[in-house]
Amino acid sequence: MKIIGHRGARGLAPENTLASFQKALEAGVDEIELDVRITKDGIPVLNHDPFLHSPSGDRLWSVFIFRQTLAELRKHKPDLTTLDEAVVFINRRVPIVVEVKPWVSTPPIIAALKLYLDRGWQPTDFLLASFSQHTLKQMHAGLPEIEPIVLEHISGWRAGYRARQVGAKRLGFNKHNLWWWFIRVVTQSGYRVTAHTLNDPHKAERWAKEGLYAIITDNPERFIRQNEITTTEPITKPTHKLRPGAHQPHKKRRHSK
Repeated sequence: MKIIGHRGARGLAPENTLASFQKALEAGVDEIELDVRITKDGIPVLNHDPFLHSPSGDRLWSVFIFRQTLAELRKHKPDLTTLDEAVVFINRRVPIVVEVKPWVSTPPIIAALKLYLDRGWQPTDFLLASFSQHTLKQMHAGLPEIEPIVLEHISGWRAGYRARQVGAKRLGFNKHNLWWWFIRVVTQSGYRVTAHTLNDPHKAERWAKEGLYAIITDNPERFIRQNEITTTEPITKPTHKLRPGAHQPHKKRRHSK
């Protein structure tokens, strides 16, 4: 089972910052996930929400990322990290899961990642993820050599449908919408399931026995190296497609990542 640092290691340091990535690397993660948005001057930066937060955690509703330049944004958040800075800092030590938020302009992100591929980075140094199929298809069209990851809120059938459109084998679901039988069935269908955001090693261990491929966690230090859990290898060729209503997660609540 892979351990993926959520926005670095947001339980140990401020999320989507170099300090958070350092903590994740020190914990021994297999991959690092980060969130990408675009500034007014077309620079990919790392932030989960479309707006910034104050140092005390309050939402700065007037400071939307797409409405301000990088220089303007850094007046409010000096440690706002660019995608370039993150890629250089991580420097191929682990793959980077680049989650592109819905409604975000994809050409600057595609151009930035292509630049690193031209400089010698490998397609396996990156993964592309999104909850938006439109966004994921754009990223896949621009970077077909990089593996895509489908992020879904609830529907296993919809996740399978989206995955077939972009040739994805990895599916990400909120932990609240997962249960052991669903994980087993999706894995037997040839897909690799990731649970987010999972900070409970005991639940991860139980689900790993059903084939859970990876977890995204705020606290990777809780798992390393309890990660020597035997997992069921996914079947290379799907035995059957996910049918509407047949393999839906147990709970119907919707949770943001």
